[in-house]
Amino acid sequence: MQILDDNGERTRVRLLRPLALRDFRLLWTGMTLSLMGDGVLLVALAWQAYQLSNHPGAMAAVGVALTVPQVALVLLGGLISDRFERRLVMLFADLVRGAALVVLAVVTFTGSLELWHLVAFAVVYGAASAFFIPAFDALVPSIVPEAQLVEANALDQFVRPAALWLLGPALGGVLVGVAGAGAAFALDAATFAVSAACLTRMTRIPPGTEEGMTVRTAVLELREGFRFVRSQPWLWVTFMAATFTYLLFLGPTEVLLPYLVRNELGGDAGDLGLILAGGGLAALAAALLIGQTGLPRRAMVFTYVVWSLATLGVAAYGVAHSKWHAMAAAALIAGFETAGAVAWTTTKQRLVPSELLGRVSSFDWFISIALVPLSYALTAPAAAAWGARETLVGAGVLGAAITLTFLFLPGVRTPDRRFELVPA
Repeated sequence: MQILDDNGERTRVRLLRPLALRDFRLLWTGMTLSLMGDGVLLVALAWQAYQLSNHPGAMAAVGVALTVPQVALVLLGGLISDRFERRLVMLFADLVRGAALVVLAVVTFTGSLELWHLVAFAVVYGAASAFFIPAFDALVPSIVPEAQLVEANALDQFVRPAALWLLGPALGGVLVGVAGAGAAFALDAATFAVSAACLTRMTRIPPGTEEGMTVRTAVLELREGFRFVRSQPWLWVTFMAATFTYLLFLGPTEVLLPYLVRNELGGDAGDLGLILAGGGLAALAAALLIGQTGLPRRAMVFTYVVWSLATLGVAAYGVAHSKWHAMAAAALIAGFETAGAVAWTTTKQRLVPSELLGRVSSFDWFISIALVPLSYALTAPAAAAWGARETLVGAGVLGAAITLTFLFLPGVRTPDRRFELVPA
């Protein structure tokens, strides 16, 4: 079936329709390059941490430093993104992260890099990300018609794994092996410069208000966002479900997968990049499928089921005995996680009022990642007590069971009854 895009031209690929919009095309271009740089960073940061200290505690410290500022500042980031121009908030965050990467690259090139440098960098990077994430979530519905939100979110989830898990890690593994981590940090800094340039070319979209913000108004506006979240069980229950899922998911995955590759599978940075690239391929396929066919009618049921399967994939890391096994586990995780992300983001954007979306997104991130620092902090002691593989298996099985349980709480499936999300 052919579909007319915004220029009246016929296209068979629904996923590409939002690219006819200039502002979305600029946003997509900058996001693609910066995500690819972050994929490079993902490999370089993990491998550098284990080179400085071959112990799970090293990467756990970096993870804690990265996530604590996000938890502390993401509510403020959501408030800022609802009061000021979201494009400028994202531009500020890109410039800060790019500058931090330049400093880290210089320290690495001079041969004076220590673990505390990585921790300090993670603090700055995480703080800037706390402002970027809710602004991005709230900006997309402002530049994309509602009829194309599924395609836009699917395209986002198509690009995200392609850049962050496929091209980025593959390039990062090669770059770290050939030129060292400093070159990887410098490349990521360059991608943020390009992203910032794309943001400056986008059309200015005035915020709802640019009035001065006092402590009192900030509290009142956050309270308004919280009241809306509290009135919608499908929102706050899902936020709580994500809290426990991420507690069991992120720390073991981010800390123990590089450790497993390096110490038990006998791999190098290139092998880690290859494993993550397998996840990227599966995520690409999932995003392309949903972008082309649309969402199931019961989007919330679909979201919880695929997220439960993605969490179960963590257990597959624990039983992997070759890089190919680990790649299959990565594919399971990334493919199902991407499918759920498209469904969840689209549902949230359709049902949350635009003027509250930044704050609601910030509550989403704040509650969802509230225990992530604890996840990183507990991973190393858990691996020391029970073993790295046993920790991964236990986290995956328990996390999947907990995630699916939340689906049956009252009110969670309300969006499935309120809106009929018809497949293409």
